[in-house]
Amino acid sequence: MDEKKAKGQQLNIELNEEVAQGIYSNLAVITHSSSEFVIDFVRIMPGIPKANVKSRIILTPEHAKRLLNALQDNLKKYEAINGPVNIKGSGHMPPPMNFGGPTAEA
Repeated sequence: MDEKKAKGQQLNIELNEEVAQGIYSNLAVITHSSSEFVIDFVRIMPGIPKANVKSRIILTPEHAKRLLNALQDNLKKYEAINGPVNIKGSGHMPPPMNFGGPTAEA
């Protein structure tokens, strides 16, 4: 296909109502093999010792790098408007189960 035809093509992306609602996640676990990256999105809740994977996305290494670049670009734009996003701790551990709120006492 020549370059003019490729530029003229459009991709129609459909977003159904269920998917448009989204799934809340406060933890992402990333693993990889030589051929793919797997991102598991998890929701952990205070006081509940078990958390289930809510969504799994599997990407090729090339698409994982594109996602990384797109996230970095969007974070720069976000921070330019809203100020820096501060990460507490190392960023490699799940958030504490008290979520920064008061600790329950018996």
